[in-house]
Amino acid sequence: MSRASTQRYKRPALLSGSRPPTVKAKHAALSSKATRNLIRSHHRLLKARAQAVQAGDDILAGKIDAQIRGNGGLKSYQLASKLGQSSDRGGDSSRVLVDWMAPRLLPLENTPYKLRVLEIGALSTKNACSMNKCLEVTRIDLNSQEPGILKQDFMERPLPNDEGDRFHIISLSLVLNYVPDAAGRGDMLKRCVSFMTKASPSGSSLAITPSLFFVLPVACVTNSRYLTESRLQDIMSSMGFVLAKSKQTSKLIFQLWDHAGDYEPKPFRKETLNPGKSRNNFAIVVK
Repeated sequence: MSRASTQRYKRPALLSGSRPPTVKAKHAALSSKATRNLIRSHHRLLKARAQAVQAGDDILAGKIDAQIRGNGGLKSYQLASKLGQSSDRGGDSSRVLVDWMAPRLLPLENTPYKLRVLEIGALSTKNACSMNKCLEVTRIDLNSQEPGILKQDFMERPLPNDEGDRFHIISLSLVLNYVPDAAGRGDMLKRCVSFMTKASPSGSSLAITPSLFFVLPVACVTNSRYLTESRLQDIMSSMGFVLAKSKQTSKLIFQLWDHAGDYEPKPFRKETLNPGKSRNNFAIVVK
């Protein structure tokens, strides 16, 4: 990935300069409905802020920053997300990843070898993938919630120097929809490829297929003007991914994409694919 494409993504990272003090524990009592509303509101404000910054409207961007702070900022959003992963709110999405990977992990049972996982947007060190003895998890997030999670923007993470810096599995659970601009989402998917490896764990002869696991709100794919399942398939295929597993609930879509090794991304612009007044504007643009 070029340095220029990395620079394009930096605008969302400006939120780091406006994060509020630690949010009080009162949010722990948020209802499921209030949690969803807080998450949606935060996404809408982030998108509006990105548009204001792109238009050079510093006054509007400042007003939106004030709204974000008024809602509790990124910490409040992350707390709501963490509540959403509790057992009584639908649970930990990485359980799906571990279930899907179980057949591939069997050869690692009773061996010292592990698959390396990069969990982007990590909220906990005690989720299913972190507790699996066959996985070695590196956790990063823009605003670390606990020890064991590195405070880091994936788009600013140094590119790998050797195989030890690459991963067999990358997890993007409810992360891509957090990126406020469509081009940034395309850049993130392209950058993931740079961090993947099919090299066996050191000392083993296990054949590896690198995989990308991601979770999105189902409406991003089924009710968007600019993204359909077919368009998502085309975008991922151009980057060398093959869909291995897919699961859809009333709220979320889970997918596991294996990387076949071919990498020939082509441009995908924002265009109306699914017209309708009730559609949302979620899109992925690849430049």
